[in-house]
Amino acid sequence: MSTVRETVEVEVPVHTAYNQWTQFEEFPNFMEGVEEVRQLDDRHNHWTTKISGVRREFDTEIVDQLPDERITWRTTSGDTKQKGTVRFQRVDDTHTRVELVMDVEPGGTAEKAADMIGVIDRRVKGDMRRFKEYIERRGGESGAWRGRITPG
Repeated sequence: MSTVRETVEVEVPVHTAYNQWTQFEEFPNFMEGVEEVRQLDDRHNHWTTKISGVRREFDTEIVDQLPDERITWRTTSGDTKQKGTVRFQRVDDTHTRVELVMDVEPGGTAEKAADMIGVIDRRVKGDMRRFKEYIERRGGESGAWRGRITPG
C-alpha cells in the first residue's frame, strides 16, 4: 500500500472549502480520471474511474466526518482499495489549508506499474492543485452537507 500526501492552501474560508469537498458528485470537475461519483446516501458513494484506459467502479464509505475539520473514508467494494482523510485547517478568515492523505493499494498490473513510477502521487497532487483552482475560481461552494458522521 502506498501513502500519498498533498497539502494546498486555498483562498477561501474554511467553511467554503469544506462545504465544496462534501459535494462528491462535483469531483469529476477537478479529479483527473474520475468519470462519475454518485452519492448513494450520507455515508456511501459509488465511483467510476478511468485511468490509463482502465475503467474501475468501486464504493466508498465515509467513516468519520466533522464539519470544517475532516472527512475520512475507505473503500468497501470493487477492485480499488484505498482509505484516506482530508483535513481542513483555518489559516485566517480567507485562507484554508487542505491536506489529503491517502493509502492506496493498486489493483491490477497497470496500476502497480503506475504506482511504482509515481503516477498515483502525481495525479493526487494535480487533483489538489485543480481543487484549489476550482474553488478559488468559483469563489463559493456549489452546495454543502454539514452533518456529523462518527466512527463505528
